[in-house]
Amino acid sequence: MDGSAGVRVGLLDGFALERCRGGVHTVVEGLPRCAQRLIAHLGLCGRPTRAAVAGELWPDVPEDHAHGSLRSALWRVQKVAPGLVEASGGALALADGVRVDVWEFKEWAQRTLDPTADVDGAMAPESALAGELLPGWYDDWVLLERERLRQLRLHALEVLAVKLARAGRHGEAVQAACAAVHAEPLRESAHRVLIRVHLAEGHAAEAVRAYCCFRDLLAQELGVAPTEAMQALMAEAGLGVRGPGRTAPH
Repeated sequence: MDGSAGVRVGLLDGFALERCRGGVHTVVEGLPRCAQRLIAHLGLCGRPTRAAVAGELWPDVPEDHAHGSLRSALWRVQKVAPGLVEASGGALALADGVRVDVWEFKEWAQRTLDPTADVDGAMAPESALAGELLPGWYDDWVLLERERLRQLRLHALEVLAVKLARAGRHGEAVQAACAAVHAEPLRESAHRVLIRVHLAEGHAAEAVRAYCCFRDLLAQELGVAPTEAMQALMAEAGLGVRGPGRTAPH
C-alpha cells in the first residue's frame, strides 16, 4: 500500500481503514487491535512523541515494556499498511494525504459554527451524522474525545438548522434539527431549534407536536417539565400548551 494515496481512516461508528483506487473502496484487513489503537490515537492526537504514545496506549506497564509494545505495533502497521505512519524527530504521525473522518467532521463543524460562513458550504457530511467515536473502546483518551465530539456535533447541527431556516431552506433545516434531537433526545436546545424551524415554516401544528413529544419524554424519563425558556417560546408563538410534570431546574 502507498501509505498516503487514497487512504482513509474511519473512527466514527467503529474503526476502519480503507484505500481507494480508481473509485473502488477496499477495506484493509489484518490489522491487529494494537495497530488499530495506534492508528486511531494518531488520528485523534496529531503528532505526539513516541514517549507520549507509549504512555497513553500502554499506561499500566513499565516504560521499557510500553516502548517495546509501540515498536511491535509500528511493525504490524508497516506490514499491513506500509508508509501509513511516519516517524520524524521522535514524533509519530499519519502520513501526508491520509484522510480521517474525524478531521473532516471537525473542519465541517468549524465552518458551520463560524457566524460569517455561508450556509451553502455548511451542509452536513456523512461524518456529521455518523455514530459515536470508536464505540466499545474505553481508553481514557477515547472517552474524553468521544464526549468532546458529541458536544461539537450537537452544537453544529443546531447552528446549521438555524442557518438553513434563515435561508428559507426549511426542509433541510428540519433534517438538521431532527438529527440533533435524535443524537440527544433529552437536549432541550435541540428541540427548541426544531420548534423554531416549524414555526418559521408556518407549521404551528408540527411545532405543538414537537413540543408535546419533548414534554412527555421529559415527564417520563426525568419527571420534570420543559424549562421556562421552552414555555416562553410556545407562548410567544401564541401556542399555550400545558402538560404534566414540574418545571425543570435551571
